[in-house]
Amino acid sequence: MAKNVTVRTLAKMKQAGEKIAMMTAYDYPTARLLSEAGVHILLIGDSLGMVVQGQTTTVPVTLDQMIYHASMVSRGATNGAMVVADLPFLTYQVTPEDAMRSAARMMQEGGVHGLKLEGGKELAPTVSRLVQAGIPVMGHIGLTPQSVHAFGGFAVQGKTADAAMRMIEDAKAIEEAGAFAIVLEAVPAEVAAAVTEQLAIPTIGIGAGPQCDGQVLVFHDFIGYTSGYIPKHNKRYASIAETIVTAARQYVDEVKSGAFPGEEQTVHLQASEQEAFQDLLQRKGERRG
Repeated sequence: MAKNVTVRTLAKMKQAGEKIAMMTAYDYPTARLLSEAGVHILLIGDSLGMVVQGQTTTVPVTLDQMIYHASMVSRGATNGAMVVADLPFLTYQVTPEDAMRSAARMMQEGGVHGLKLEGGKELAPTVSRLVQAGIPVMGHIGLTPQSVHAFGGFAVQGKTADAAMRMIEDAKAIEEAGAFAIVLEAVPAEVAAAVTEQLAIPTIGIGAGPQCDGQVLVFHDFIGYTSGYIPKHNKRYASIAETIVTAARQYVDEVKSGAFPGEEQTVHLQASEQEAFQDLLQRKGERRG
């Protein structure tokens, strides 16, 4: 990417039928590599609570933690990628004023280009308030992980005709409030396609089928850095966990055997300094005697 990706870029991509690639990032080196690879949007997701911190949900993640990770990603996005951050649980849902304060900190301290908020039409007034203040907002409907306890688990949303229609209404409300894009998570492909067709703003799918205007993956799932259950919508493009375990075992073996560090990893004093050092050691030994 030669030019910076902006909200205008994304709008033009939707109009042209060009797909948008988004991926999560939580630190500087990851952001730098993904930006270099041409990923359009880097998302500092509160998913970091689960894939980085080892939490069972995203609920425990704090605003300070999000800002910390966002600041690293913002510094690493050196090749034009747009940087978007989640506002975490209950930092924006209570009042629009709370949302403004949280957004101000994330934009100023985190250095991001936009924010992602979970929720449907009930969130529209907050989205509108932020947009009026000049803050780009990405919506997020369907399975909204911050509401996992209300859903009773990580389940597909919009599986009935009525639920699907409510999702379309939610999406339209978020669009009308001024959002520049909207994430559709864990939604039947037919519903996601209908939402995508009816919106002028881009849709970014995760477990929502191929008809969305773009897709997003969690970085740790993408590279095979996690273990255990793999959601159906994830695709692993590498197996980094296996590589790390194999390399770590080799390291342990070489430390035990003395093969590491070898001569290539060892620095020696110059001959003249070795003599001087030995002389000093000898004198110190004599003084102790």
